[in-house]
Amino acid sequence: MAQFVVQLRFDLDRTDQRMEVRPAHREYLAALKADGKLVAAGPFTDQTGALLVYDVADEAELRDILAKDPYTPADVYEIATLAEWQPLFPFS
Repeated sequence: MAQFVVQLRFDLDRTDQRMEVRPAHREYLAALKADGKLVAAGPFTDQTGALLVYDVADEAELRDILAKDPYTPADVYEIATLAEWQPLFPFS
């Protein structure tokens, strides 16, 4: 398993569309968390983006997860960062 950090940058011109799909996005994240695929997630307080930490087999699995996120077909974000992460102090 590998951990990846994904930083999303929200399209601020599409905030209304993001708010419409946000409940489905959050349900999707809750299911990933229950399955052990999502370690942590949350928006930045200024609502310009979000940070997510995934625990997946590889980047291919992560990209499949991102493709299935309701935010993706709604086209409300871009990926600012997608990087494999090696935590020194893991989440407990």
